[in-house]
Amino acid sequence: MPGTLLAAAAVASWPFVVLAAAVAAVILGVVVLRLHPFVALVAAALLAGALADGLPPDAKRPDKGQLVRAVELTAEGFGRTAGGVAIVIGMATIIGMALTESGAADKVVRRFLAVCGTGPAGISLAIVIATYILSIPIFFDSMFMLMVPVALALALRTGGHFTLYVLAICAGGTVTHALTIPHPGPIFMAENLGIDVGLSIWIGIVAGIVPVLAGWQACRWLDRRTPVPVRDTGSVSLADARTIMDRPESELPSLAAALVPILVPILLISLAAVIDVIRQGAARDAAGWAAGAIAFLGGPERFAGVARVLEFIGNKNVALIVGAVLALAILARQRRLSLAQVSELTGRPLETAGVIILITAAGGAFGFMLEQAGVKRAIEGWVAGNQGVDLVLLGYVVAVVFRIAQGSATVAMQTASAVCAGLLPALECHPIYLFLAIGFGATGFSWMNDSGFWVVSRLAGFSERETLRTWTPLLTVISLTGIVLTLVASRLAPLAPH
Repeated sequence: MPGTLLAAAAVASWPFVVLAAAVAAVILGVVVLRLHPFVALVAAALLAGALADGLPPDAKRPDKGQLVRAVELTAEGFGRTAGGVAIVIGMATIIGMALTESGAADKVVRRFLAVCGTGPAGISLAIVIATYILSIPIFFDSMFMLMVPVALALALRTGGHFTLYVLAICAGGTVTHALTIPHPGPIFMAENLGIDVGLSIWIGIVAGIVPVLAGWQACRWLDRRTPVPVRDTGSVSLADARTIMDRPESELPSLAAALVPILVPILLISLAAVIDVIRQGAARDAAGWAAGAIAFLGGPERFAGVARVLEFIGNKNVALIVGAVLALAILARQRRLSLAQVSELTGRPLETAGVIILITAAGGAFGFMLEQAGVKRAIEGWVAGNQGVDLVLLGYVVAVVFRIAQGSATVAMQTASAVCAGLLPALECHPIYLFLAIGFGATGFSWMNDSGFWVVSRLAGFSERETLRTWTPLLTVISLTGIVLTLVASRLAPLAPH
């Protein structure tokens, strides 16, 4: 019997060994051996598949060997991730190039500085606040891609603090991704934990304010500790950007035209998000506020028609395509370029986008392989054996482990909330605290298997080491601040248990 128990324990703990080996392989490959991140992440995914204690069999060919399945599952995870980000990244790099080349980004910055002054603290706080509000309905990746040209222009015009401006966008845009519907992670959490959609939105927005401000202070410290210069990332040359900055105001587009490629995609995605929230509200309560919204829009039939249109134009891929078309039109008009000349200018940003897509998709393949290797099941088993601890803190730890293991904050929120849903009867406070704990847990500790890590690194021109020294600690500060506040609030005002 003891031998059987030891064998079972070894089997249960082996996925954590696989996780540790795979993480070590990525760090060794990228940081020590200086391998290209794409190569290191794919190699680590294959290593995890080879070490796994069995992989899901092929339904059509169950006799395939484990190594073959490791290769196939790596490719499957790669394809899934690439399918979700490729168009968005491609369009966003075109928008960034067009905003810079046309002078639109510099126009926004000139007006920005006229209002906020030239002090880096005031500028970065304004960026944090604006991004926090604008990112409520829009994915972090899309928000960052749209805003990074502004950060670049700010750094060039103010003579530095590029790290501060980039991280200010990150601080404002990451918390809403984890705490507010219509982002997919909070939707999964609200459904799994049985929390009202409206309550989760308002509590999520309010609960995120202090952690975001803590993140802003961390941005200022990280800017002093790791100052990153503006670099040529491939989308647009620095020489061209500096030449554009020397143009007189009369040669720049109007402020309205400069903002259109940024705000129109945000507006389109926001409208689709509102429709999604209304539909979810109607599904939960046929006579509630959502029913009133549907009646205001002309009834169920008319609402369905409006929803179809808004869901199409508000799809993130379509919205970014619209933004790219508008940005290129402004570029062509401002610089009097032909269609052929505009097409030629899109070559460099698309080449940059290709590298970003490869690395991001490789990170997705790495996370997917760890899930297939049994890491998810092992974590669920660990949770089942640790239910005696504070359940709010346990939810946070579970989300952190899933976040570190597979990278995606959305998957971490979805999985952690599903695992913790069975613990709700033992929860001694309102489940909204568990919602917040999981959201904050899925926010922090981002590293090389997170698509956001590579989007920030490549679009901002940060090296892997610089991203680990800036982006990763920033999100961790926000995460730790959030869980401390959540734990304190759950003790002082537990509200009614679920």
